[in-house]
Amino acid sequence: MFESLPHMANRQLRWLFTSAARGAQTIWDWYRELGHENDSEARGLRLLRGWLSPVQLAQYDTHRYFDVIGCHSGKRYRIRHGTATNIHELDDAGDPTAGWCFVPRDYLVAGDVMLAQKIALETNERGALAVARNFAPRWSAL
Repeated sequence: MFESLPHMANRQLRWLFTSAARGAQTIWDWYRELGHENDSEARGLRLLRGWLSPVQLAQYDTHRYFDVIGCHSGKRYRIRHGTATNIHELDDAGDPTAGWCFVPRDYLVAGDVMLAQKIALETNERGALAVARNFAPRWSAL
């Protein structure tokens, strides 16, 4: 009938962190709408968007990820927005089977990294995976 104090505190902390995250995202979206986004980030995303197919662009605009097909194996990979541990190999049902991490040596913004990953998987999948680090996926691809 009554919740234990630690359980209530955990639930309240979870709510607090969730609310704070939503608020931070709202502020960031407002900041970008005003044109204050980092110029390098904006240029990187514009370049990436120019290289995406219409289907990939729709995926990215809706979900902040896009799928590519490996040139050698025909496997489908999902590249999520980010610069590391953001590539997941998908099975026929769209569930993640493996995670892959490969990035350029120098620091690049997310759009540039994702474009490099896209081109690598679509033109030299074997070479990209040869230097990639494998990790276990911990999320649902849906």
